[in-house]
Amino acid sequence: MASRHLSRSIAMQSLYEWDFNCFEKKIKEITEKNIQEFGAGLEEFNLIWDLVLGIEEKKEYIDQIIIKTAPEWPLEQINILDRNILRIGIYELLFGDPESVPPKVAINEAIELAKNFGGESSRKFVNGVLGTVYRELLQEEENE
Repeated sequence: MASRHLSRSIAMQSLYEWDFNCFEKKIKEITEKNIQEFGAGLEEFNLIWDLVLGIEEKKEYIDQIIIKTAPEWPLEQINILDRNILRIGIYELLFGDPESVPPKVAINEAIELAKNFGGESSRKFVNGVLGTVYRELLQEEENE
């Protein structure tokens, strides 16, 4: 598994655990544990920390985007795994460096997480929501 994909997987596992525990556990402690458990072979952990700490900081904003782009799914009814994969994808689309992770790569990476860890419909759901977010970003750029 490529190091960036593994880093996203560890971030996703950390966010999942944080969300599963109703955000009561500290994300830093969860992430440190997961890096120890799953991060063997990684030379650096910057991407993991950028994702989990960035998402922790911008969670409310990102969640509003999920609510807006998936109106037929109340946030609390979205599968916890899919919800956190969406948070990663949206974070990378909106706040990531498009030079190092172009938008289509961010979407494809989120879809891969959904395929590897999610249920049968996860891939399509994640693709649909992130595709909508991406199209709206393009529209905003065109209108500026």
